[in-house]
Amino acid sequence: MHLYGTQTINEQGHLTIGGIDSVELAKTYGTPLYVYDIELFRDRARAFQKTFEEAGIGYQVAYASKAFSTIAIYQVAAEENLSLDVVSAGELYTAVKAGFPVEKIHFHGNNKSRDELQMAFEVGIGCIVVDNFHEINLLKKLSKQSKQPMNILLRVTPGIEAHTHDYITTGQEDSKFGFDLKNGQADKAFQETYNHEYLELMGLHCHIGSQIFDTGAFQLASEKLLQKMAEWREEFDYTCSVLNLGGGFGIRYTEEDEPLEPADYVKQMIETVKQTSETSGYPIPEIWIEPGRSLVGDAGTTLYTIGSMKEVPGTRKYAAVDGGMSDNIRPALYGAKYSSIVVNKADAELTEQYTIAGKCCESGDKLIEQAELPSLEEGDLLGVFCTGAYGYSMASNYNRLARPAVVFVENGVHQLVVKRETNEDLIKQDLSYSQKAAQK
Repeated sequence: MHLYGTQTINEQGHLTIGGIDSVELAKTYGTPLYVYDIELFRDRARAFQKTFEEAGIGYQVAYASKAFSTIAIYQVAAEENLSLDVVSAGELYTAVKAGFPVEKIHFHGNNKSRDELQMAFEVGIGCIVVDNFHEINLLKKLSKQSKQPMNILLRVTPGIEAHTHDYITTGQEDSKFGFDLKNGQADKAFQETYNHEYLELMGLHCHIGSQIFDTGAFQLASEKLLQKMAEWREEFDYTCSVLNLGGGFGIRYTEEDEPLEPADYVKQMIETVKQTSETSGYPIPEIWIEPGRSLVGDAGTTLYTIGSMKEVPGTRKYAAVDGGMSDNIRPALYGAKYSSIVVNKADAELTEQYTIAGKCCESGDKLIEQAELPSLEEGDLLGVFCTGAYGYSMASNYNRLARPAVVFVENGVHQLVVKRETNEDLIKQDLSYSQKAAQK
């Protein structure tokens, strides 16, 4: 069994996280419960940064916060000197409320609204990653009206497809994101922005996919982007200062996954950038990256309580938990796989195989198809590993289920950072229907 970060099994045979017994966490806060190992988050952030610093390369490591966006995690990210990647007004608002340094915020997205871009100007963020010509026109108008400069990167599609699930592959030519390198869109975007009065073009950005386990695709992408930057320098005498290679670094969800260490991804990026820059005579740019899942993914564990159980003779045994696709949509959405542990029987022999079913009214609400576990009883506590990314952030109120609480654990201390929703919260935005009003 693979444990993550600070996880251990104590003398009572219980799973501990951050020095805290998971059984006690469940008693204190209830289930379902998202538990985050903040020491692991910090360790990952420092590992990425240390590799750049040892190489003497200018860099920014931006937390891709779509993976998990709350005030508390933004505050931890700020403590670790990370930059921040946001993709909506809501994420930007949360960052501002968290007191995150606005000059280190990067705004992404393929359809930023006028209001969102206006907000970015008003709070004075550090960079906007431009995705299309519509956005260029909006930025030109807004910057002229406000007479405010704005740093930008052009997001491009380098035509490289990482080996990952179709739904989360974004670097190939046919993508809703970015300017294509091959068909001339990137060249046109450059010409429209590189000498603008208020827009400061810093460089290029790409994101080639998610849950990537090797460095080859990153190497190819960095070569292509640097070559394009060198072409522009030759033709327009313009030198870009930033190369943003995005994120997508993989984590271990199951024993089948074999991710690299953070330092390994970064070392290969740096080596390729140095070699390509030297070959083309291009000044080595700052390298920016955007880890999200690789910072919070395996730092998160979701605790559930086992309820009903059912055996289909000769087929399978079901064990149902008090959550499911409402707090983790990924298995139902695109077949994501997870590993698990019975946290109150963490050292027990694995004698049974269960399908872990959620409680939503959907046949496809299954969190794990074949979980090797000890014999289960009602009231046992199941821990599902690596739910820190895209669990809470993609959670819903489907079936009018209240979203779980979120707890941070670190150095033997636990802290509630997101309250559990109540039934009252579920109807807070509802309005009563009036037949008389409808007739008017």
